[in-house]
Amino acid sequence: MITEIPRDEHGIAHIVMFSGGLGSFAAAKRIVDKHGPAAVLLLFANTLIEDEDLYRFMREGAEYLGAQLLILKEGRDPWQVFFDVKFLGNPRIDPCSKVLKRQFLREWLKERCEASAAVIYLGIDWTEEHRFVAAQKYWMPWVVEAPLCSPPLVLKDDILHMLKAAGIASPRLYEMGFPHNNCGGFCIKAGQ
Repeated sequence: MITEIPRDEHGIAHIVMFSGGLGSFAAAKRIVDKHGPAAVLLLFANTLIEDEDLYRFMREGAEYLGAQLLILKEGRDPWQVFFDVKFLGNPRIDPCSKVLKRQFLREWLKERCEASAAVIYLGIDWTEEHRFVAAQKYWMPWVVEAPLCSPPLVLKDDILHMLKAAGIASPRLYEMGFPHNNCGGFCIKAGQ
């Protein structure tokens, strides 16, 4: 467990919500390239039903980027959250992500980092800009950026080539045809 959030020379923490997906890796690379690895924290909220290869990918990605990786867990899995809130999540309403990721990480950050001294980065790309607008509202008063919504715009294949050049194998869920690397392939937001 880290004792202090890394910061740049101006005292700003650069916190990448590191999901284990291609987008968050590419976003993290842009932030590390811009601010240096010592100023970046890769923050992951474990849902406890992740594919085992996700952890390999995150470790290798963090090592390649040179940034600190912190894996946190709320303690329940999505099925326990559905039971506790008495609602089965679906592509439109995601109590699992809300509880296990957004609310949990927001509380963690609130206890450790003033909003004026941090920037939160998301792996949302230019094809999902509507998600970025909603995320900005949710994370207020923190500043939120989505580096992949700005040029140079990249496609999934571009990120896969970046990984290959770095000697990092793509997460196996992508190789199996899944469009994401969340919740062991069972992410309700992806219609599963």
